[in-house]
Amino acid sequence: MNSRLPLLLLSVLAGTGCTVGPEPRIPAPESLGVPAQFHASAGQTDSAHAAVADWWNTFEDPVLSRLVEQALAANTDIDAAGARVRQARAALESTRAGWWPTLDFGTSATRLMGVGAEAQVPDRTTFDAGFDARYELDLFGGQRRAVQASTADLAAVEANLHSTQLTVAAEVALNYVDARLAQRQLEIARASLSAQDETLQIVQWRVQAGLVGALDLEQARQLRAQTAATVPLREQALSSALNRLSVLTGTAPGTVDAMFEPVTPIPMALAAGLAVPAEMLRRRPDVTAAERALIAETARIGVREADLYPALGLAGSLSGNSSNWGDLTDAAFGSLAAGLTAPIFQGGRLRAAVEQQRAAAIQSLAVYRDTVLAALEEAENALVAISVTERRERELVVAEEAARNATVLARSQYQAGVIDFSNLLDAERSLLATETSRASAHADRAAAIVRLYKALGGGWEDAPPPRSLTSTFP
Repeated sequence: MNSRLPLLLLSVLAGTGCTVGPEPRIPAPESLGVPAQFHASAGQTDSAHAAVADWWNTFEDPVLSRLVEQALAANTDIDAAGARVRQARAALESTRAGWWPTLDFGTSATRLMGVGAEAQVPDRTTFDAGFDARYELDLFGGQRRAVQASTADLAAVEANLHSTQLTVAAEVALNYVDARLAQRQLEIARASLSAQDETLQIVQWRVQAGLVGALDLEQARQLRAQTAATVPLREQALSSALNRLSVLTGTAPGTVDAMFEPVTPIPMALAAGLAVPAEMLRRRPDVTAAERALIAETARIGVREADLYPALGLAGSLSGNSSNWGDLTDAAFGSLAAGLTAPIFQGGRLRAAVEQQRAAAIQSLAVYRDTVLAALEEAENALVAISVTERRERELVVAEEAARNATVLARSQYQAGVIDFSNLLDAERSLLATETSRASAHADRAAAIVRLYKALGGGWEDAPPPRSLTSTFP
């Protein structure tokens, strides 16, 4: 009965253990100033919120959908984020291992040999084998807090992976819009060059006929050269966008070029509707990552506080020594010991570690609040951009039609000698600028819709798992 008392005492101490440190809590949205509704409106909205998960399909452009799907499957940034998830999972398993005792096994063989013909000790071999076990009871919850923190770390890394997937999908769409815009502006520049070639020919005929002076000819040549100078810039913009799309899809530059023939218009989609900001915040992975990071840092306060209290450890061993392997169990002996250690004087090091961790948790809270506010800002800016670009494009449609009609009238009147060349020159310049501005406004509107979907946190739910989660190295 007396031999059982130490074990009974240890079990009572283990069962009455507590968990020190504050319990992690996430601030309520109201305390962060999250409004009940968005301040701005997106104008045209699509009530089917489920489309946010694969929003690129709402543009109804098969090339765009294919590029986004390729990027989600092969992007290198996503692979790197997936590898970080593997690291976090392994770290969690390592932390959880602290729940269990450690067990070591050792064995050895020794050969004793007599020396000389009259040796009194005959040759013999002895065998040793033994087990050592150690276990520290989690009396004050330090291990529990460590597991809680590591679990939150894993959730934060997984959320960062989703954030990377979301960002990559949006970057593909934005660069796709840039590529289609460059193609459209190339078409506009080349069409303007063709029209200006006709104007230059008309001016040459009138100069040869003595109807106008050489000034008109030089002005026509200047306008054509200025328009021609924009073509290389548009080609460079197109090449840059295509190369970026190739890299985003995990391939070498030039890989996706063939997908952009023939030229198609810049795609457009309806803006997604979202009832309340809280719904957006629940979907956004960057907010989730900041939230989990706050939980992890708060839990680690308990890990540091547990170091201030005594630690109770158990140690046991079982060993044997014999000249025959089969007799080791007969000659085995064991021991079991319990040890209690407590910090007496550390020069303030342990309490400083607690304070340091509290400061880290306060910093994580500030980062979490900033992430929430930045998410609201991003959504509001996208909503405003959609409304502004929609109104701007609507007016530019009218301006382009008027500029085209004015150019036709100016060309015919110049041929008839009713107006001078400066009027025709102004009309052609205005038409080129208006066509370019309308194309840019249409692209800006499409980009604003992409940014709204990104702000809403869509695009990662149906993404395939990264290859790095299951791949081997090397």
